[in-house]
Parts: sequence; structure tokens; C-alpha cells
Amino acid sequence: MIEVALACVLVLCLYALEGRDLLNGTIALSGVSLLSALMFYVLKAPDVAITEAAVGAGVSTVVFVWAIKSTQRRDLT
Repeated sequence: MIEVALACVLVLCLYALEGRDLLNGTIALSGVSLLSALMFYVLKAPDVAITEAAVGAGVSTVVFVWAIKSTQRRDLT
């Protein structure tokens, strides 16, 4: 279980780093936070899991999406 979650975290992190779209990268980082919360819960740390889910996947994702939507999009090509 933990190994699969870690592999998914690695894939999502690489996608967030290598992807060209900021919104998709933010959603990938939200997935990383949710998987991290799941791993904390499996490792018997429910208080840390709740905090990671609330702050990592909830609040920070909303702030990042709001910041992305507040800026103008430019093509760098």
C-alpha cells in the first residue's frame, strides 16, 4: 500500500515539475498532499493526516488556483 502511494507521489511530483500548465501542476501537487495524508493515516498519525489534508490539499490549492486565475496567461513560444 505504502509503496504504491509513494510511486504515485513520485509520478505526480515529476508531472508537476515537468508540466507546462500551472493549473495542472497545482492539481498534481494537491494529489501529492492527499496521498501524503493517506500515508500518514496508514502510519497511525491521524492528526498529521488531517492537517496535511486540510492545509496541503485544501487551503494551499485554493490559494494557488486563485493566484493563477488572477494573472494573465502568456505564451512563451
